[in-house]
Amino acid sequence: MSLVVFSFNEGRSLTRWTGFSLQWYVKLFESQDIMRAVGTTIIVAVISTLISTFIGTLAAISLTKSRRVLRELTMSANNIPIVNPEIVTAIAFFVLFGTFAIQRGFTTMLLAHIAFSTPYVIITVYPKVRSLDPNLADAAYDLGATPLQALIRVILPQIKVAVIAGAAIAFTMSFDDFVISYFAASGSAIKNISIYLYTLKRGVEPTINALSTLIILVIGIKITHDYIKSGKKKEEE
Repeated sequence: MSLVVFSFNEGRSLTRWTGFSLQWYVKLFESQDIMRAVGTTIIVAVISTLISTFIGTLAAISLTKSRRVLRELTMSANNIPIVNPEIVTAIAFFVLFGTFAIQRGFTTMLLAHIAFSTPYVIITVYPKVRSLDPNLADAAYDLGATPLQALIRVILPQIKVAVIAGAAIAFTMSFDDFVISYFAASGSAIKNISIYLYTLKRGVEPTINALSTLIILVIGIKITHDYIKSGKKKEEE
């Protein structure tokens, strides 16, 4: 709460109020470094979420049709990056990119985010797919649907909530990540918000408080919107 209040403080202090001012919000949008970091964070999070959700959803659906041994091996491998300390995964990416002499930057950061986000999508969507009637797709085929039509019009609507939940987790993980991002883009000029904050030499600036306040505001609006929307659905039911 103090972070939000003192983002409107005229002075730089986080403990002493000197007067109301919007100067830190003005400076926030004037700072090219911060805006560049915000842009990188959002672009990487959105692209990695879309790709990891697509891959993870298809993988979860495919696993339900696989043999038990293959399914168990795949799920065990899928859980490794989830249970592993993040620093281990980060170093693994660092070594991988170095071994193949891949120049670290935006592309490597994006690839790393896709790789560590996909397992969370799989582990979220897979239980929902398993709970579906195994004859659901066959019934669609009998009615003349193609495999693609069965997937889009029959399967996906049934697992939509799980897919959205997986995408939300993937976006959150990507947006908030520091360790993997730092190792995946080390040595380059690419910075997301987490890396930018880490590289500040004189401590956190008041403009960061303003940015944090805006993020909290956006999240609050989203949660309120979803709460109202779910309440209306319950009333309709």
